[in-house]
Amino acid sequence: MNIPFLDGWRKRHGQSHGAVPPEVADRDPEGLAELLAECELLRAQAKSAGVALDDAPSSLEALDQLQPRWRDDPELLPWLGNDAGLYLGTVVVRTVRGAGWWLRQDGQPVVRLAGGREIDVVEAGQAWAAEGAPELSQLYAELAEI
Repeated sequence: MNIPFLDGWRKRHGQSHGAVPPEVADRDPEGLAELLAECELLRAQAKSAGVALDDAPSSLEALDQLQPRWRDDPELLPWLGNDAGLYLGTVVVRTVRGAGWWLRQDGQPVVRLAGGREIDVVEAGQAWAAEGAPELSQLYAELAEI
């Protein structure tokens, strides 16, 4: 899982490497949500473009309108895509009733909707960063309707 700020979390919790263990979601779901909401790189990119990320659905529309300058940087692209997915998940978890973070056995965070459907938001963020599709706001709209 490409979450750059996990190194600090792992040090605080005695892990040297690897994904966040799934039992973390059970022990501290609010802490997990806070950790996944950081999205430091995406927030910095958005701020430099004059976009405020307030964890509201409208901010996803603003992200969709950004010029994708990160596509020219092969090192930045996967990190930004990861953050975009985590940010999408954060907006869904905070605004869609019954949605929550869930960690798969491999430690990959997914959003689980009230009906049990799991969405790999990191994969969606990677696709958005690389190709611009699906648009984050459109994916949110689809998930909010379910």
